[in-house]
Amino acid sequence: MHIREFGVERWMYLYEDHATLNLAETCVEPLTVGELLRIAGKEDALLGEILPMKLTYGAIDGTERLRSNVASLYEKQRASNVLITHGAISANALVYETLVEPGDHVISVLPTYQQHYSIPESYGAKVDILRLREENAFLPDLDELKRMVAPGTRVIAINNPNNPTGSLIDRAMLEEIAQIARGCGAYVLCDEVYRGADQQGDGFTASIADLYEKGISTGSMSKTWSLAGLRLGWIVAPTDLLHRVQTHRDYNTISVGMLNDLLASIALENRDAILKRNHGILRCNLALLDAWIAKEPRLSYVKPKSGTTAFVRVDTKRPSWDFCVALLEKTGVMFVPGSAMDCEGYLRIGYANNRDVLVAGLEKTSEFLRGSDA
Repeated sequence: MHIREFGVERWMYLYEDHATLNLAETCVEPLTVGELLRIAGKEDALLGEILPMKLTYGAIDGTERLRSNVASLYEKQRASNVLITHGAISANALVYETLVEPGDHVISVLPTYQQHYSIPESYGAKVDILRLREENAFLPDLDELKRMVAPGTRVIAINNPNNPTGSLIDRAMLEEIAQIARGCGAYVLCDEVYRGADQQGDGFTASIADLYEKGISTGSMSKTWSLAGLRLGWIVAPTDLLHRVQTHRDYNTISVGMLNDLLASIALENRDAILKRNHGILRCNLALLDAWIAKEPRLSYVKPKSGTTAFVRVDTKRPSWDFCVALLEKTGVMFVPGSAMDCEGYLRIGYANNRDVLVAGLEKTSEFLRGSDA
């Protein structure tokens, strides 16, 4: 099976170790184990939960405790609708492995996480791209989507909140997408790994899993919850589909780590405190980024409504890859070039990390933009 090189992951592999100010990250500033335990009030109690554990494979689908905690993030889901995976990256891959056959028709938005078009392409599917445009605030054009669907469309893949633009599809638009999919019998796979990171309210937008009988939500502990090191994600979907996914999962997962499962459960049981911390970081840092972009004549963007990244148009004669390499080599600041996400002319900036790193990185970028190398 041939598959395209994964642009973003290859960029991170090549350059991440060379950055001193990494603004390519997509997770809210990671928690330490100590910080998590302090938030949960378990600094002295955790050993009591860990020491009796036999380090076997653990619960195959994820513990009932964890699956119930994940289900509680949704409006209509139960533990039986949740399957635990090795991160959202495994969740997405398993869904495509289960649903897509050679010759199937798949529709994916762009920009998005590359899995959503490269994996079905590698299986021999016909993948049509629904481009998200600045003039539409990077939201899908539903008239265009209606023209793209066909009676045999198998999967419509969306990403909400969107990576890299931070655009946010609201409940009403999600319901319209569900109605379009219902008309042709397609599944809607919604990568919701940034769900909970909205700039307004409690941070949570509606989930496709709650709105559509063939809606599939994937998520993880990485972005909104600041715990990427757990490598723990999930699929939320109808039980009949999860049973089919389990057949594929048995070949590559067995179970997630018992300690990962436990720490994820502890985090979700203390979600209010973690979200308070993380919403503070997200909202303060986006205000800083917004003020900075307003002062930079060579930059423009659609201000994100959610997520942890902004997709910034840059006025430069260089290809975005070359621009980002030059910026990194001269300043130590790391962004992601738009070309790594099949969108030339843009930069992806992660703004959810340490405030001091963000401020220093933006200042150095301003100096670079004023120089001849840009």
